[in-house]
Amino acid sequence: MTIPTSTPTPRSPTGTHADADAPGNLATHLAALAERRGWGDRIAFHQGHRAWTHAEVHELAGRAAGVLRGHGVGAGDRVLLALPDGITWVAAFLATARLGAVAVLVNPELPPADHAFMAEDTRPVLCVTGPGLEDRFTDRVRLGADQLMALTADAEPAAAHPVDAHTPLYVQYTSGTTGRPKGVVHCHGDPKTYYDLIGRRLLRITPDDVTLSVSKLYFAYGFGNAFVFPLFSGSSAVLVDRRPNPAAVDELVARHRVTLLYSVPSAYAALVADRGSGHATCFASVRAAVSAGEGLPEGLEKQVADLLAAPVLEQIGSTEAGHAFCANSFEHNHPGTVGRPVPGFEVELRDGAGMPVEDGAEGELWVRGPTLTPGYLNRPEETERTLVGGWLATHDRARREPDGSYRHLGRTDDLEMVGGITISPLEVEAVLRAHPAVKEVAVAAMTDWRGFSRLRAFVVPVSPLPPGLSALSGPSGLETELVGLAREHLAAFKVPRAISFVPSLPRTSTGKLRRHLVRQGAW
Repeated sequence: MTIPTSTPTPRSPTGTHADADAPGNLATHLAALAERRGWGDRIAFHQGHRAWTHAEVHELAGRAAGVLRGHGVGAGDRVLLALPDGITWVAAFLATARLGAVAVLVNPELPPADHAFMAEDTRPVLCVTGPGLEDRFTDRVRLGADQLMALTADAEPAAAHPVDAHTPLYVQYTSGTTGRPKGVVHCHGDPKTYYDLIGRRLLRITPDDVTLSVSKLYFAYGFGNAFVFPLFSGSSAVLVDRRPNPAAVDELVARHRVTLLYSVPSAYAALVADRGSGHATCFASVRAAVSAGEGLPEGLEKQVADLLAAPVLEQIGSTEAGHAFCANSFEHNHPGTVGRPVPGFEVELRDGAGMPVEDGAEGELWVRGPTLTPGYLNRPEETERTLVGGWLATHDRARREPDGSYRHLGRTDDLEMVGGITISPLEVEAVLRAHPAVKEVAVAAMTDWRGFSRLRAFVVPVSPLPPGLSALSGPSGLETELVGLAREHLAAFKVPRAISFVPSLPRTSTGKLRRHLVRQGAW
């Protein structure tokens, strides 16, 4: 599909976009909201030892919009943002919104091939990139993060372009079922809905809250947590350019008196492993922790709750929905489930034929609600398959509990979940299979003894091995070469943490790989 300049009607009968108070241009709506509520002098973002108030953020965004306009950005144009979390990301996004342009949110740590694909897929008029990406997007107009910030000092603020709640605002990429990412379109009215339904109603965020999100801004989960919720509530967020390790989380929470911690199960497992059992005083300010991205392993929820001395609220969402569509809350927290449908969303469990299943039976989650994407960029056939009659086929398996909560049971497809990020094993397998010493390979996410979800590659080597690879381990071994090959061609989170050499892979009589046995690690 192509991104339209506007959509004339709401996308869902349960939506809020047709409400009288629905925002027009997101950037000007947020600036006016901060002024009206008196949040101007309140801190909006912490980064390192620097803090920016809400007034400073919106003033900076206005001048950044002037810089982007001077580089040819206009209404409806696309601006690719390959930036780490930080004030530059915030300013560039709000500046793009102010101009009525469409922000393309890209993970800056992706390999060159992924960046090249996303640039070709979206054809941005400008790419704003972080450090280390100077050799990327060379066939596009590019502006470095430092350049953008320097130019804002003397720039005149740009006037806001009028849009409505249904005008496309940003494109966020999924990994896709074959490793090829798909651009998901969201609109100016969506962020307010994320906040109204989740941030305000379920998490009760107030101006006194301080957020730390381990998930980054260019992911749907982090975008809502650390960008949308603070700006709509007058609260603040701690921005970190790289994913913090347990020691960094301890320090950041203690220094900034974090009240809301958002993370994924593997990162929570790392916190528990690093600290052990019992409450850690550095988390004394935390009033709640939110977990998403993959299911919490059995027993981990209680360990995290004990460590933080705060409730752990598990939820599930998708890039297509923009944020969570099922979530636990303070009023209703059912550990081991992803909670009840978020207000405004409808959830159904269906069988393989698309028919509803009985209560208590396992089925595939179908969702509809006010922030579902109008479609995938440039992929009308994929849009037609995934969005059917206003419903999203999530490809998640679940079971409805008697209290209305949903218990997540994994995926219906071959995707793996690692650290809250969906990964296609096919893409990883293709890279490893290119090595001349590899006969066959299968990749699966497996949980280690600490509850971490890690990628493991099961490799059938050729026989005999090529010269120089007489050993399967060590500095000149095949394992070392395969890990190096993966690091060269894949994003860091797609690199297998372990390689196992096996004589064969489990296959059916027709030669199809039995992935459920691969995930068990034994056959």
